[in-house]
Amino acid sequence: MLPSFVRAVFGLSTACAAVAAAMLLVAALVITWSIAYRAMGGSTYWEIEFSVYMMVGSLFLASPYCLATQGHVGVDLLSHYLPRSAARPLAIVVGLLGLAVCVYLAWSGAELTLHALARGERTESAWAPPKWPLFLAMPVGLGLTALQYVADLLRETLLEADRR
Repeated sequence: MLPSFVRAVFGLSTACAAVAAAMLLVAALVITWSIAYRAMGGSTYWEIEFSVYMMVGSLFLASPYCLATQGHVGVDLLSHYLPRSAARPLAIVVGLLGLAVCVYLAWSGAELTLHALARGERTESAWAPPKWPLFLAMPVGLGLTALQYVADLLRETLLEADRR
């Protein structure tokens, strides 16, 4: 049961990373098109803001995969020199702290998203898209990162149980 949960969460994190990569590609293509179009004398007004939405979304959606593959910047000097018996509890505490931070930020992001949606908030640009899709990236991405923290903690527990 637990190994399949851990695999499923990793699969979801991988799928989110693929979507994030596609979003970055779209942002790059739109910006490139915008530059070429302006060079030919055209006028643009939505491309930069659209690309910002794509980049922010990709940042949050890539977060669970980054955690799953240990692609983040980590300071492991202390755990490197600690004995295994002390390093494991430290890793669990750090994982629980990361989980708590992600849950808190996902909750706050959800409140921000719902507030913007209820009030119909829009950006102040000429394009004036609604703000809630931009804000939605935070609770979705950090909620999935929290789920990845849970899977990582369970995986470590399973690995420890197998060692015994």
